[in-house]
Amino acid sequence: MEMETAEAQRSQRRDNRELVAYLRSPHAIRERCGQMFALVVEGKSRHFSCDLTQLPKVADYVIEIIQEQYPDLQIPFHSRWRHFEAGGVARLSQLDEKLAGLTPLEKAVAKFDLAIISVLLDAGAGESWSYCEQETQLDFRRSEGLAVASFEMFCDGTFSSNKQTAPLQVNAERLQALTEQELADGFQVNAENPLVGIAGRLHLLQKLGQALLSSPHLFGEQNPRPGNLVKYLTEKSSNNQLAAATVLGTVLEGLSEIWSGRIEVAGINLGDVWFHPDVAEDGLVPFHKLSQWLTYSLLEPLEELGLEITGLDALTGLAEYRNGGLCLDLGLISPKRPEILLQPHPVASEVIVEWRALTVILLDHIAATIREKLGMSAEELPLVRILQGGTWTAGRKIALERTKGIPLAKYYLT
Repeated sequence: MEMETAEAQRSQRRDNRELVAYLRSPHAIRERCGQMFALVVEGKSRHFSCDLTQLPKVADYVIEIIQEQYPDLQIPFHSRWRHFEAGGVARLSQLDEKLAGLTPLEKAVAKFDLAIISVLLDAGAGESWSYCEQETQLDFRRSEGLAVASFEMFCDGTFSSNKQTAPLQVNAERLQALTEQELADGFQVNAENPLVGIAGRLHLLQKLGQALLSSPHLFGEQNPRPGNLVKYLTEKSSNNQLAAATVLGTVLEGLSEIWSGRIEVAGINLGDVWFHPDVAEDGLVPFHKLSQWLTYSLLEPLEELGLEITGLDALTGLAEYRNGGLCLDLGLISPKRPEILLQPHPVASEVIVEWRALTVILLDHIAATIREKLGMSAEELPLVRILQGGTWTAGRKIALERTKGIPLAKYYLT
């Protein structure tokens, strides 16, 4: 009996590990979101309907945005690096000058540090906050403002325990010692310039510091830094090639523990995974929105190291309110009850989980329609470039023109 019990426990642990690995994969995102999409298309959803005849109209709208921004169709990745270019200021060239004395690997580690800290600080800023860049006297809001502020803090050594001699780093020792006032000062927060969630941002960075210490195989034994993921990933590459899904899996392995109050399997934090009763046997629907955006943001420093990133389109579109709002405002998705659009919903609600799942699958359909209209292949125009070109900007533009999806969108996704 004891042997049978021990074997059952081992089998359960193995099943749990396999479930966690599955839920951390892009394949699981598309499969589970696809189940939700199929229910909606079949008219079995309690919350939304979907009209795929609107796809050509949506594709035309996005193509118009793409051609305005990138008339030569040379579209960069949808990543944090684009926000560092806000206002047309050559901040990335300035960063390269500051990193000039480092080896290529050390430069990549520093750029990983910057991208990771900046993405993690990119939560909703609120309507009242802005950031004034001292050197240019330009004012920025929302994601661009948070990006420029975090860029300045990084360059000033705010996240380094050795600010005088090695400012351009983020390390565990400093993150755990960081205070709310230091972070508020970096974001220029005061009574007239309030930033939503400053305490939550500090808590997240402190948890990042703990995560760096708890995974030395990923972040290094000596002076643990998020950027040391570069070294781990280069060792995972083969013939100078690295799969995008491998980068995502590494991000999820290293950072999932920093998110509080999430669903767990056998004590393992699943991160951006939520419950919907109509999906699969366990009801778990993964999105990994912020982790995928972070992954997209880490690919450029890896390419600068000479690595070829393979399987770009294995990753999915980002299930966030700009892309989701585009689908709502242009009629791809319609609510079955008017009150759905008149009130905010918690991120764990059926309505939001369903909306996000539809967004993931519809982004694939939008991308395929855009490629067909432009006569381009997935290799020539991968999803990560369509997002940048693209659906995110189109979602922001249509939101300014219409207000239909705004109340639904007042939640923060990680």
